[in-house]
Amino acid sequence: MLLCIPDVLAPREVDLCREALSEAPWADGRITAGHQSIKAKRNLQLPYDCAQARDLGAVVLHALERNATFMSAALPKRIYPPLFNRYDAGMSFGAHVDNAIRPIPASPARLRTDVSATLFLSAPDEYCGGELIIEDTYGAQRVKLDAGALVLYPATSRHSVAPVTRGSRLASFFWVESMVREDSDRALLYDLDRAILDLGASHGDHSALLTLTVVYHNLIRKWASV
Repeated sequence: MLLCIPDVLAPREVDLCREALSEAPWADGRITAGHQSIKAKRNLQLPYDCAQARDLGAVVLHALERNATFMSAALPKRIYPPLFNRYDAGMSFGAHVDNAIRPIPASPARLRTDVSATLFLSAPDEYCGGELIIEDTYGAQRVKLDAGALVLYPATSRHSVAPVTRGSRLASFFWVESMVREDSDRALLYDLDRAILDLGASHGDHSALLTLTVVYHNLIRKWASV
């Protein structure tokens, strides 16, 4: 499931991130690249342990917690501490797939990457190129969203970032280990949850609401690992 979620960050939160990132200690983006992707990665990234990364990561996590669409689509068990990157003119990230398992920084824990996420922090008219290109069963999808918007997609997907030819592209990115491992199962649950909400808004006393809610929670019980 590929899903774009608008307004995950409020405008004031986008401004806060951008102000902090303007003074951040950017480093070579290959610091978190795997054996395969290090050959294709040309960008800048914040070290995970710098003050800006920690503070802004907390802002992003708080925004995710309050976003019902993200919670419904990702069904998060664990979220990797958000990272931040920058693509200036001439930078890109060639086709690659994300590592299946990632050690969580400063922790003995590890996370299985079920869902990949990119949270855009630059407006589309501030840079040329820089589209996130995600290859799925319907072909290559080119994603370039408003500042504050988020795209979720299966971490199993091949993806790339097109070369930036003007300006700078700022974003946060992270991974989710979901309670429901299979993407197709998460997609069914998301559609069912949306249908329950829509039916509740238009027919709040409909008898089918209880039946659908029972089905939803019993599927969670069947598929979830917590």
